[in-house]
Amino acid sequence: MNMNDTPVLNGDTGLTIAGKTYASRLLVGSGKYKDLDETRAATEASGADIITVAIRRVNIGQDPNAPSLLDAVPPSRYTILPNTAGCYNAEDAVYTLQLARELLNGHKLVKLEVLGDEKTLFPNMPETLKAAQTLVKDGFDVMVYCSDDPIQARMLEDIGCVAVMPLASLIGSGMGILNPWNLSLIIAQAKVPVLVDAGVGTASDAAIAMELGCDGVLMNTAIAGARDPIRMARAMKLAVEAGREAYLAGRIARRFAASPSSPMAGRIA
Repeated sequence: MNMNDTPVLNGDTGLTIAGKTYASRLLVGSGKYKDLDETRAATEASGADIITVAIRRVNIGQDPNAPSLLDAVPPSRYTILPNTAGCYNAEDAVYTLQLARELLNGHKLVKLEVLGDEKTLFPNMPETLKAAQTLVKDGFDVMVYCSDDPIQARMLEDIGCVAVMPLASLIGSGMGILNPWNLSLIIAQAKVPVLVDAGVGTASDAAIAMELGCDGVLMNTAIAGARDPIRMARAMKLAVEAGREAYLAGRIARRFAASPSSPMAGRIA
């Protein structure tokens, strides 16, 4: 069932994660906006169905005396994806998502990220694998932020993660996709959705990810940090749709020779 009125593109089947299908292949974060009104407006402009929330940084009911993000992006309209941003070991990540499950009435779909250090925010893969094993055994549907290493991605899939989310480049860097070859290897082997997570800077980055065959793109800073977040959210929506359409259409082969668009054969003298 699609979560909002965004139409699924012709010839596409939507994004299916853990048995649920979503119309939009763009997932967005909820942090870094100037206020909840801007969060609401940008989220609506993005057309996203899935909104990721940093449980350790954003109020979704932990503090009943403070404004709740859920007033701006209600669970009745969006799928809330709690994440473990700010966690640096498996134990903290598992505890954070268990708390999220209580706050969201048994919600199972989560995004796992275990960071290696505060400077690069690169994933700590040994701790990520450890946390993934625990969470899957505990009944969670785990989407997981990871390095762009095909072997690690396969290990996470084998554990039972419902989606792998390799970084394009460092979180918040806006550097775009630095290693399309590794992403292509992960996509080619994966039997679960592959979504680019981290590093997208502008619409062309999102389109390239989709043209490579990614199932979706998750972003926050690229929208919230733009000069006009609402306009950028619309641009990202269109870029993801265009990239997906191009992937389904099938690009022409690269060649080292010209090929005239108006062939000489059969021309009118």
